[in-house]
Amino acid sequence: MTELISIKITNPNNEKVLGIVDELSANLYLRFGSDGKNSFTDWEYNNSNFVFVTAEIEDEIVGCGAIRPIDANAGEVKRMYSKYPGKKIGQTILAFLENKAKEIGYTNLVLETRLKNDMAIQFYQKQGYNVIPNYGKYIDRPEAICLGKSLNRLI
Repeated sequence: MTELISIKITNPNNEKVLGIVDELSANLYLRFGSDGKNSFTDWEYNNSNFVFVTAEIEDEIVGCGAIRPIDANAGEVKRMYSKYPGKKIGQTILAFLENKAKEIGYTNLVLETRLKNDMAIQFYQKQGYNVIPNYGKYIDRPEAICLGKSLNRLI
């Protein structure tokens, strides 16, 4: 039986959401020595072009993800996390974010992950993301790899 994954737009500071955000941060810190908490500032939460979502299965929050504006045409995927591998949680979150990005008016999505994060790189490439030159604060970071996807290819 396939479990139904529901995606909800919410604020990452919502008390109900803090558990999954903290779990993501702890996971990142253990794996890479950085928790990624500096990904956002509070002002971004009130930006209409910022979207944070959670994934739920049977009222349990099992994942999260976000997009934020880079410029008028591009959004950045951030804070992607799936609590349980192999349940298509990440794919469901990313597909939702890509559709929201198109609604906002973005034509491209970009993201950064660590070169050491083979699973994430493979995941994003399977979703149609390609390696791009490092952008923004990742330009001079050899541990970073950036990927991007044109949303014009989405149906």
